[in-house]
Amino acid sequence: MELEAFLAHVDSGALIEGGSPEHRFMHDAAQEAFRITAEINTGHRSPDEIRVLLSRLTGRTVDPSVAVFPPFHTEFGKNLRLGRDVFINLGCRFQDTGGITIGDGTLIGHGTTLTTLNHHLDPARRADMLPSPVRIGRHVWLGASVTVVPGVTIGDGAVVGAGAVVTQDVAPDTIVAGVPAKVVRATGFDSAGRHTSGR
Repeated sequence: MELEAFLAHVDSGALIEGGSPEHRFMHDAAQEAFRITAEINTGHRSPDEIRVLLSRLTGRTVDPSVAVFPPFHTEFGKNLRLGRDVFINLGCRFQDTGGITIGDGTLIGHGTTLTTLNHHLDPARRADMLPSPVRIGRHVWLGASVTVVPGVTIGDGAVVGAGAVVTQDVAPDTIVAGVPAKVVRATGFDSAGRHTSGR
């Protein structure tokens, strides 16, 4: 199986059946991702060296404005898209097989986990996985140790409080917190940084 065919399969939301060609491809691709993340996480790497490794990991050029503080872990890499001016703090874990997109100017707090695969609920089919992407908008701030579950979209300008577990979409310019994450209030700014009165 080729990467393009696999990405088309998961981006369509189709099931990854245990033992299928897609399942085997995913496991083989994980070995390459582990090799590259081991390079990122072993010894000191300059910001430029990390971006070169991230470009290898994702299969696309990572903008010079992107900063990642190791250690950083992901099990696939090729379905991860990083915008400009993205900052990912240390100890983050991304499961990008199902697709992770992070918009321009977004900050990801340390110890954050983004997940994109659900296992089948039937115990006899537990090896089957359903991919569902995580989409994080522009100028989002995820606090430390946030967990985002498969299929969640976080709107532009939103803030997610430390330790939150995000199980539902988050509206733009909204602050959420807690387990599961609930709306606290509006940020008072739109994603362009303009103050919004009366909110």
